[in-house]
Amino acid sequence: MIDASWIKDVPVAHRGFHDQNKLVWENTLSAAARAVDAGFAIECDLQYTTDSVPVVFHDDDMQRLCNMTGDVRDRTAAELKLMSIGGTKDKVPTLKQLLDLVKGQVPLIIELKGRLGNDEGFVEDVLDVLDGYQGKVALMSFDVHLLKELKAQNCPYPVGLTAEGTKPESFFAHDEAMQLGLDFISYCVAHLPNSFIEAQRQKNIPVITWTVRDEIMRAQTYKYADQMTFEGFDPRDPVVTA
Repeated sequence: MIDASWIKDVPVAHRGFHDQNKLVWENTLSAAARAVDAGFAIECDLQYTTDSVPVVFHDDDMQRLCNMTGDVRDRTAAELKLMSIGGTKDKVPTLKQLLDLVKGQVPLIIELKGRLGNDEGFVEDVLDVLDGYQGKVALMSFDVHLLKELKAQNCPYPVGLTAEGTKPESFFAHDEAMQLGLDFISYCVAHLPNSFIEAQRQKNIPVITWTVRDEIMRAQTYKYADQMTFEGFDPRDPVVTA
């Protein structure tokens, strides 16, 4: 296993330190720059273009973020670099652009958005882009086929399971995924506490939560996990109590 203990150190800005897509939109270079300035780790999502370039984008469809119909995977990286996010000056960035901006100043926790049967080359190209990067990086996914591929490629970074669920069948699937030798977990805060996470923490597996949006969720995180992935508030602000 690879040491992922650093993932506990600072709060993680969900899709960068955006402002709920008012002026600073999610998964943009502006959101990343704002997180760097604040000293927060950055969680971001990767999609894969039709010309095999990892880009920072969450949705499969482009409607919500770019006001355009169609699948992000049907576009080239060059086309996406021209497409405005939320009508702002920000365009869809490549992973390389994100790395060039962050330059190791804060940790990156990167989620790969998979398509079973349509991900050939995705993991390899992500690792190629990351090769030589000087900074803390962790990779994670809901998609077990991508986690298997990361391990098969001898990924030099911590690899984690992104997960949710409260039922035994979910825990069974999560346990099966952990047999790959995963290094950390990112779990839905609304589904804590549960026996799966309790067992993993007893094994000293770091656990972060998603997505924390208020003080109740923040308290839940620090009671049952190690660190939070947050949005919609500034963790540096004083805790508001009733």
